[in-house]
Amino acid sequence: MVILHGSDLQMGRPYRPGAGAAFVALAHELRPDLVIVAGDLTQRAKAGEFLRARELLDALAPLPVVTTPGNHDVPLYRFWERLVMPYAHWRRFVGRRLDAVIRVRGATVVALNSSAPRRRIVGGRLGRAQLEFARRSFAAAPPDDVRIVVTHHHFVRPADRQGGRPLPGAANLLRAFEAMGVELILGGHVHQTHLGTSRALVEGVGEGIPLVACGTTTSSRGRGPEEGLNSLNVVRIDGATVVVETRRLGDRGSFVRESERRFARPRAAAERSDGEGGT
Repeated sequence: MVILHGSDLQMGRPYRPGAGAAFVALAHELRPDLVIVAGDLTQRAKAGEFLRARELLDALAPLPVVTTPGNHDVPLYRFWERLVMPYAHWRRFVGRRLDAVIRVRGATVVALNSSAPRRRIVGGRLGRAQLEFARRSFAAAPPDDVRIVVTHHHFVRPADRQGGRPLPGAANLLRAFEAMGVELILGGHVHQTHLGTSRALVEGVGEGIPLVACGTTTSSRGRGPEEGLNSLNVVRIDGATVVVETRRLGDRGSFVRESERRFARPRAAAERSDGEGGT
C-alpha cells in the first residue's frame, strides 16, 4: 500500500502555486492507493481560498483523497462566524462530515476533526464521542485492514518545540488508539516533518504506533529545519513494515527524496510477541 501524505496547503497569501503543481504531478506519477491532506487547506478560511483548495483536490482525481479540517480552516478574526457556523465554507467546498471513515482496498482510515474553534483557536482537541466513532468504525472494518487515523494536530512536540502544545490528553488518546489496533497516525500542523511513535508517551510492547507529522506541502510557512521549504511524505506499508519517505521540493520544481525511516507495524509486532509467548 502506498499513501501520499501532504498537509498545510495554506491557500491564500502563503500558498506557492509551483509547490501545488508539483504535489499534483507527484500524485499522478505515483498513483498511490490514497492521498491524505491533513488539514489547513486554507490560510484564513475564506470562500475564495476554499474554492482554490477545491480545485487542487479535484485535480487529484480519480485518486481517493482523505482530508480533515485544521485550525486555519475555521475563521480566526470573523468572530461571529467562528462562533455560529465555523465550518460553513468547509462543508460547502470540501465535505459535509467533519469526522469520517473511508475504506480503500486493504485499509480503513478514520479522519477526526481536531480543530476546536470555540475552545482552542490554534491548538486542537479530540473528544470522547470522536474516540467512540473511531472505535465503532474500526470494529466494523475487515480484520486484515491496516487501521489509520488522520488528525491535523500533533500528539508529540518536535525537538525544537515549535507548533504549540500537543493535543490535550495525548497519552490517553494514544492508549485508546493502541487498544483499537491503530497502526499509523498521520497529521500536520507543526510545519516540519516530525516522525516518532506512541512510545514517546505510552509504555507497551514493540515500537508503538508510528506518528507521522508532515511539513507544509505548498506554503511559505515552513518552520525549524524546514523554514522556507516544502515537504510531503510517501508512506509504504508492506507486510511487517511501515516506511516513511520524506520528500522536499527541489530546485527543479519537483519533490525529491530527502530521507527515509522504517517502523515495525504494531500489529505484526504484537503477533510476533503473542507467538513467542505461546512457545
